[in-house]
Amino acid sequence: MARVETKNLKKHFDGVRAVDGVDLSIEDGELLVLLGPSGCGKTTLMRMVAGLEHPTEGEIYIGGLLADASVPPRERGVAMVFQSYALYPHKRAFDNIAFPLQSVRMAAERIQQKVVEGARMFGIGHLLQRFPRELSGGERQRVALSRAVVRDPEVFLLDEPLSNLDAKLRATARDELKQFQRQLGTTTIYVTHDQVEAMGLGDRIAVMNQGQVRQVGTPREVYSDPADTFVATFVGSPPMNLLDLDAGTILGFRPESFLPVDAYGEGRALRRFGFRVRRVEYLGSDRLIYGHLEEGAPRAAREASIIAKLPFTVPAALREGERYDFGVPEEELRFFDRATGLRRSHGRQ
Repeated sequence: MARVETKNLKKHFDGVRAVDGVDLSIEDGELLVLLGPSGCGKTTLMRMVAGLEHPTEGEIYIGGLLADASVPPRERGVAMVFQSYALYPHKRAFDNIAFPLQSVRMAAERIQQKVVEGARMFGIGHLLQRFPRELSGGERQRVALSRAVVRDPEVFLLDEPLSNLDAKLRATARDELKQFQRQLGTTTIYVTHDQVEAMGLGDRIAVMNQGQVRQVGTPREVYSDPADTFVATFVGSPPMNLLDLDAGTILGFRPESFLPVDAYGEGRALRRFGFRVRRVEYLGSDRLIYGHLEEGAPRAAREASIIAKLPFTVPAALREGERYDFGVPEEELRFFDRATGLRRSHGRQ
């Protein structure tokens, strides 16, 4: 295991600031997710840690040692799993897994032992004689992970390794991957644009946009207390509702906190709104209610589209075109500065 640290890390391509001053500390054994939209710089940041890209400016430390341009990728103690898995199509699964060990001339008996152990860990011991074309997407992903594990790396770098799987297999693979990471205890950096993956896998999440880290925190912190309006709307499905208030303030609240007043019972301090329903969408155990606010909202905010997320445990017969009394608990309200988008720590201040 090794601690990874970046200090004022920057990478510019032809005037484009792909990574723009990133300071991160990933602790021994931690799984940190780099989450953000395409083009935000998360993969470039990972490639710099791996040594596949060299920083324009800044420093990278792995296990307390400076990893600069003089330290090639093979000497950094990292193993990277790519989105494409990067398997050799002419090699069987065994030889794909064994390749990094063969390249350092490890003894054949030791290679056999480590490949069998790695394959057993990921449940593919019976597939070692198959070629990649004979494997499913999930099996190829396990081969790529096994190849990374047998190197005994200090750091795992995983670049959207589940994105080629279908939704059902992705959920299973996500759970397995988290268990394997806990079992191995290897420091891991995981890149994804999928917030469900980020929330389900990460010990902490670093949300990136336009080359910068906008917030670092646990999944609960990032979801419940977003640092700015970008994080508020990128993390969460549906995203946080945002209303333009007076005095340069934006009010935010999560759709699941926006419920009919009757659902809260007596004695709860609520911010109340008149809510006119435009459309009801049924999603199995939940309903998404689309509409706009009337009473309780500034006139300028009444045209904004608002979403409520109601579980079916909340008995409410809502009809399209009708107006209802909805509310948000005061403690669930979040306030942001309109000019900067940054979160205000207390109320409207």
